[in-house]
Amino acid sequence: MSLTEEPVVARRPYRWVVLALAWASFTMTAVDRSTWGPASVAVGEHLGVSLAGLGVFATGYYVGYVVSNAAGGVLTDWLGPRVVVGCSLFLAGGFMILFGGTDSVATGIAFQAGVGVFAGCDYSAGVKLVSQWFPAGDRGFAMGVFMTATSLGTVIANAVVPSLIAASGWRTSYHVFGAVSMVVAVLCLLLLRDTRAAYAARAVPDLRPLARDRDLWLLGLAGFGALWGTYGFITWSNALMIKGSHLTPVQAGTVVAIFGVAAIVAKPFMGMVSDLFGGRRKLPAVAVLAAFVVALLVFGTRDSLSGFLWVAPFLGVAAYVYSPLMIALIPELAGVRLAGSAAGATNAFWQLGSTIVPVVLGAVFQATHSFFWAFATLAAGPLLGLVLLLGVREHRAGARVAAATALAG
Repeated sequence: MSLTEEPVVARRPYRWVVLALAWASFTMTAVDRSTWGPASVAVGEHLGVSLAGLGVFATGYYVGYVVSNAAGGVLTDWLGPRVVVGCSLFLAGGFMILFGGTDSVATGIAFQAGVGVFAGCDYSAGVKLVSQWFPAGDRGFAMGVFMTATSLGTVIANAVVPSLIAASGWRTSYHVFGAVSMVVAVLCLLLLRDTRAAYAARAVPDLRPLARDRDLWLLGLAGFGALWGTYGFITWSNALMIKGSHLTPVQAGTVVAIFGVAAIVAKPFMGMVSDLFGGRRKLPAVAVLAAFVVALLVFGTRDSLSGFLWVAPFLGVAAYVYSPLMIALIPELAGVRLAGSAAGATNAFWQLGSTIVPVVLGAVFQATHSFFWAFATLAAGPLLGLVLLLGVREHRAGARVAAATALAG
């Protein structure tokens, strides 16, 4: 793939509007996803589902999410990210409201899968928007801001959902966040626009270069391991702290909220640092994944609220700041033209970790009744990810960044 495939992107003020709307949309899908963690115990008690069985609901969501990621990426490159962001978020919000009204386990799992199907398109569309409107030399910071959405979603859900459950039941949280998602979707449809180059190039994308790209395959498999740890923690940490360490739901929610707050500041900072140092992403991401392994193992040895609170901010940073680094590699390896498809395809691999880990972790905890072994199971994911990431040939991305930044300047 030649460097000329990376278009010159002007630094226009409107890019901040694009980033704000892409971030708001991605934040709402993250809130929708993270609502399950603090709500899971209450939903399970209402529907008569065992602790181990709660993982099936999360898996239902992530099955839908994985299925839609690859398709959503192709649709983004074909139809444009504005349409994909607005329509998918609106429908995800609708399924959130439907889940809030369910009294059936089977229907609830189906509605969770529906939320995942439509929420899964949002990520690739956001990556495409950032790739279109930000020069390659600025993308680390922009992707860092964009990716604060996932940790902010965790913070919002864990700060708000326990109180909503205590005040009016678990259904209210799904109704409220579903409605807000639909409002943000309408704003995206009204205010977002694609670049002129994107309109001119709109066609069904040729995916053959992506299928042959060894580095994208390795990046996808590395992300599988990384997200195994991150979303395994988000899905199960509340229930494990409540059942395994006897914390109250509000205390567990506070721990996970602090976990998310730490990452909100760290993500754009890490992206900005990688921009300043010539767009180098791989080695910092490897170091972060190594820290993630250690932090998960340390968290698994804690058994009190104070212990969890001390480790939570360090774990939050390690569990999230690899993401802007790895995501910034995608358009640099695949080119902006196929950024949506590449983001969707790699994230489909990444989210397989999110799909499998809830059931695996539930089975491990059910069999061992060990808080530590549950977190050791989580730590295996980022350990695998850092080994695979070492095989990515970053010099391709580095050359692309340097060339595109020089042209933009």
